[in-house]
Amino acid sequence: IGENMSVRRMAALTGGTVVNYVHNAAAPGMGNIGVLVAMTGDNEDFGRQVAMHIAAANPASLSEADLDPAMVEKEKQVQMDIARESGKPEAVIEKMIVGRMKKYMAEITLLNQQFVVNPDVTVAEAAKEAGVEITGYVRLEVGEGIEKVEEDFAAEVAKLNS
Repeated sequence: IGENMSVRRMAALTGGTVVNYVHNAAAPGMGNIGVLVAMTGDNEDFGRQVAMHIAAANPASLSEADLDPAMVEKEKQVQMDIARESGKPEAVIEKMIVGRMKKYMAEITLLNQQFVVNPDVTVAEAAKEAGVEITGYVRLEVGEGIEKVEEDFAAEVAKLNS
């Protein structure tokens, strides 16, 4: 295509079955979001549904065990600060935090999220019904992680002249 390109990210998954999905496909295998789902069992249709779910919901990790402890602790502190502002007793705040953290985990971990295809069940429950176990996933998005550095042009020229 005549473009100067370089590979910035790459990921690999292994599993009994690995299903891929490309969202907003402009051409075969080319799109804005690419998802790989590794699972045990052989149900590619379900794997594709999970891959579409991952593209839409963008979970932070597969399960609670895979989450960064620093991120969990930071969210817990934020929730504690919000709860303390309400002026409730410390014992009530502890119970509130347990509930809020459970809700937070359900929002950001794939296996605990409500399945987009059937919101009455979680992804883990849907996988069990389909006879598979999701062992991993990778989600890559075009432009993800690129921070555009904006510099003041006048300051840049002044820096060159000095």
